[in-house]
Amino acid sequence: MPRLIHLNGPSGVGKSTIAQLYVDRHAGVLNLDTDQIVSLIGGWQDDFWVALRAGRALAIAMAETHLRAGHDVVMPQLTTRFEEIEGFEAAAERAGAQYREIVLTVAKPRMLDRFAGRVTGEHEARHRRMDEIVTRGGGQKLLERIHDHLTAYLATRPDCRVLPTDGLTPEETYAEVIRLR
Repeated sequence: MPRLIHLNGPSGVGKSTIAQLYVDRHAGVLNLDTDQIVSLIGGWQDDFWVALRAGRALAIAMAETHLRAGHDVVMPQLTTRFEEIEGFEAAAERAGAQYREIVLTVAKPRMLDRFAGRVTGEHEARHRRMDEIVTRGGGQKLLERIHDHLTAYLATRPDCRVLPTDGLTPEETYAEVIRLR
């Protein structure tokens, strides 16, 4: 049975890194990074939140199509409200697939450090644009608020699997994701 593996967690926790490791090691898996889809929509830098709604709608359709073809989907996407994921859960159900939410957690100070240190590598330009959006939205205060919202959200999601990543390398985190999927 195909799976939609939703890697949830605060900004900078390593969702995209783990998703890329996953697809690099599992043939046919779609890395459904909604932030990348959003960056394909004109004007996303100016009104990220409007583009995000459109990007999520596109991502739901993509996930369902890929799952119906019998392939897994890994989705690195921060969500802090059930309404943000119900479309993905429904797409998995319509496709006869399993939905699995794995929340990567990290202490708030470590999250801020990781977020600040992620503006390197192959996604540097996209991360810089996202950093500008975060800065416009309140910077560190926005990130701290997101962390708090995610913590509150977890209380409403007893079926999700929580993976504390403090002190784990990306390889160790990946191994735990494999175990939890």
